[in-house]
Amino acid sequence: MAEDEANDRVAPDDMTAKIDTSVAHPARVYDYWLGGKDNFAADREAAERVLAVTPGLRERVRANRAFLARATRYLAAEAGIRQFLDIGTGIPAANNTHEVAQAVAPDSRIVYVDNDPIVLVHAKALLASGPQGATQYVDGDIRDPDPIMRAAASTLDFSQPVALMLLGILHLIQDSEDPYRVVADLLDGLPSGSYLALSHPASDINVIAQAEAQRRYNQRVSTPQTLRTREEVTRFFDGLELVPPGVVYVHTWRPDPGDVVPGDGTSAHGGVARKP
Repeated sequence: MAEDEANDRVAPDDMTAKIDTSVAHPARVYDYWLGGKDNFAADREAAERVLAVTPGLRERVRANRAFLARATRYLAAEAGIRQFLDIGTGIPAANNTHEVAQAVAPDSRIVYVDNDPIVLVHAKALLASGPQGATQYVDGDIRDPDPIMRAAASTLDFSQPVALMLLGILHLIQDSEDPYRVVADLLDGLPSGSYLALSHPASDINVIAQAEAQRRYNQRVSTPQTLRTREEVTRFFDGLELVPPGVVYVHTWRPDPGDVVPGDGTSAHGGVARKP
């Protein structure tokens, strides 16, 4: 799939008509927590209901966004990765993957994947590649990796290492959908020397408040979430070589001075690992 085909498969005006603003959507709720403006009343109501029982959540969400930037910078600068497959992209915000990667290595190539109509509306912001690199947007579902990999092959060379970016997406895959198989299938399509960067909201922090927050969230949004423990998140990296410091709270993974530190000292679990 060529870049213009990925972007133009559905015209933005047509896609806007398909967006249901009466039901909260994870990408728009997340955008609200980040301080964005691409959200509607239903999203803000759902977001505020969750914030009422987990007031530190905004800081955790921002810490997750900072982790994406640090992980991308590490992969481009230290691991020498020049290709990124970012699935579950979400609404564009500061420090998108291509911006961070191409600031380090201008020839970096990035494929963004999401199945949310509102993300497609904003796809042009994700396709603003520098002239030496390339970006592509694929309308795809992580649960069905084969079409994603076929489309991404027009921009990425799967004979060379690729960084698979799964930041804040796997909690939207329920246990019954076998999220571990989903990740394994994606990694199977990547060569040795590829990397997995992953973050996942935690169920084993502030347990009572987190359980109530999940209940309130799932009452309002179109796609329910499943929070997981550190042990369950670590399982996604089975068979891979974890980059130090391993699976940790994302705000503690190679932090930069001035990065957001949640007031309660907790955040999502996350890590980066290499495929042998």
